[in-house]
Amino acid sequence: MKRARRLTVAAIVLAMAGAATACGGNPVNPTGQAGSSSPSHNGHGQFVPPSPAPLRAGERFVTLTMAQPYSPSAPNGGTDEYRCFLVDPELTTGAYLTGSQFLPQNADLVHHAIFFRIKPEDVAKAHEADQRAPGEGWQCFSGSGIDGDDAWVAHWAPGANEVLLDAGLGYELPPGSRLVMQVHYNLLAAKGSAGGTDQSSIRLRVAEGKSLTALETFQVAAPVELPCTAQESGPLCDRNAAVEDVTKRFGEEVGRMSERLLRWCSNEKPVPGATQQCDIPMEGAATIHAVAGHMHLLGRSIKMEINPGTPQANTILDIPAYNFDDQAIRPLAAPVQLNKGDIVRVTCTHDAGLRKLIPQLQPLPPRYVVWGDGTSDEMCLGLLIGALKA
Repeated sequence: MKRARRLTVAAIVLAMAGAATACGGNPVNPTGQAGSSSPSHNGHGQFVPPSPAPLRAGERFVTLTMAQPYSPSAPNGGTDEYRCFLVDPELTTGAYLTGSQFLPQNADLVHHAIFFRIKPEDVAKAHEADQRAPGEGWQCFSGSGIDGDDAWVAHWAPGANEVLLDAGLGYELPPGSRLVMQVHYNLLAAKGSAGGTDQSSIRLRVAEGKSLTALETFQVAAPVELPCTAQESGPLCDRNAAVEDVTKRFGEEVGRMSERLLRWCSNEKPVPGATQQCDIPMEGAATIHAVAGHMHLLGRSIKMEINPGTPQANTILDIPAYNFDDQAIRPLAAPVQLNKGDIVRVTCTHDAGLRKLIPQLQPLPPRYVVWGDGTSDEMCLGLLIGALKA
């Protein structure tokens, strides 16, 4: 989705998915519970956020809302739209984002949301993108659509409640910076829903007048090469046709992801199968405080390991029974130190047979599933929240 800094601190293009963010060993949300499982995935229903945790010293709440209700419309015969909205926290001094609570106004439409920081020098570009596009916001399948340092600072997906970072940690927000609210609207889930518009908001927890450890969100990804089952057939069961279909729905940037992931993961050619993995070498040192994994509706399991197969091996994320409706962050019991040259392995298993069981997917034709932005496509994405070491 965006030209993001991956764990290796190299610039790569990653399509997104959602997961909630928090850090450290303290509870992510001491006042709320994660969302319950929903095997049918027919939308997420009415989202009622819990009361926020009390403000800590130096913090204040800032609530930002989309200026107008937006009615999503999926382009090119698809069922998903990614829309970006520019919002202003009105910061006149330097601050840190130390927590957040996304508030989806129409949870039957909202698949996930990501917030990107736009530095002051890039704000004019964001305004230009907004003015060029008709209606509220602008379409943005490949990240924020703004060239520059659009760092990922907050996100929400099913199962996530308030994000509360540990004391001393935060995402840096320079004075005059803006946020881009990228919302993934899933129109498959909205079929039969009463409302066709959304006006979501976010409650930020902002700390001013102090110096904190600056966090970054790192992304690690593996290919998705999931063939049709033996009982399925159709034009999109051909891999090339499936890649062309993803490209038609989301554009060249997303369409090229399947081939880029193969190259990044040193795969000479795609190997169809339910389980895929990628080993990613660290190009710098970092301290990791929390992790999360993201797949879509066909996901079965996801794991992240450090230096697998060595005496220093360490599993930092292991979800053997993945639940799309429980994507809350997993704070690490203790921070993990990663050094230059360490290997981060992400492994995902998907199940094409789930198409027959999930109402949203049943009307769609069978397909060879590759990496894509849509709810009917798939991802294998690991998120690591931490700080770079000098």
